[in-house]
Amino acid sequence: MNWKQIPLGDYQTNCYILYNQEKECIIFDPGHEGHALNDYIKREEFKPLAVVLTHAHFDHIGAVDAVRDEWNIPVYIHKVEAEWLTNPSFNGSARFPTQITARPADHQLTGDATLEIGPFTLKYMHTPGHSPGSLSYYVEEENAVFSGDALFSSGIGRTDLLDGNYDQLIESIHNKLLTLPDNTVVLSGHGPATTIGREKDVNPFL
Repeated sequence: MNWKQIPLGDYQTNCYILYNQEKECIIFDPGHEGHALNDYIKREEFKPLAVVLTHAHFDHIGAVDAVRDEWNIPVYIHKVEAEWLTNPSFNGSARFPTQITARPADHQLTGDATLEIGPFTLKYMHTPGHSPGSLSYYVEEENAVFSGDALFSSGIGRTDLLDGNYDQLIESIHNKLLTLPDNTVVLSGHGPATTIGREKDVNPFL
């Protein structure tokens, strides 16, 4: 199993493709540039099985419909943010000339549990604070966690957007993410990869 990081759009939001030797894959947070992303998937001969969202801010959902329609695959999101996909006022795009929406997700997740998609096993954790429905997906086999905008290299997610909560975010990071092994690779929604151990040592917010 392996992964690719693909920054997309004006905000350089990281889309990730998690794939196996057979090129089956899961697509995390297709935020923008749907046609370019689909072209890349075709060139690499990936076989998408699902779109999985860490949260529903506009910079993470802009290419959801382009990808799901091209490959006829389901979309997963936390139940709390199900309506955010269809509502620009919730996902943050209402203040921009081009409002971003996507059709409703096929599956709504709650709590902390295990999600199995084809040969992939994802342990998802509810890590609210940046947004109320933020999810982080831990792939034990790959020793990696897709943290969305909860935790960054030397940073944490902003909490001044709709229903953001700083104390809740810090609690999510300490009680969920920092309990993972120190060598776990953190694949954030923006910026470079890091590790849990590094963030324990150098992240000024923690």
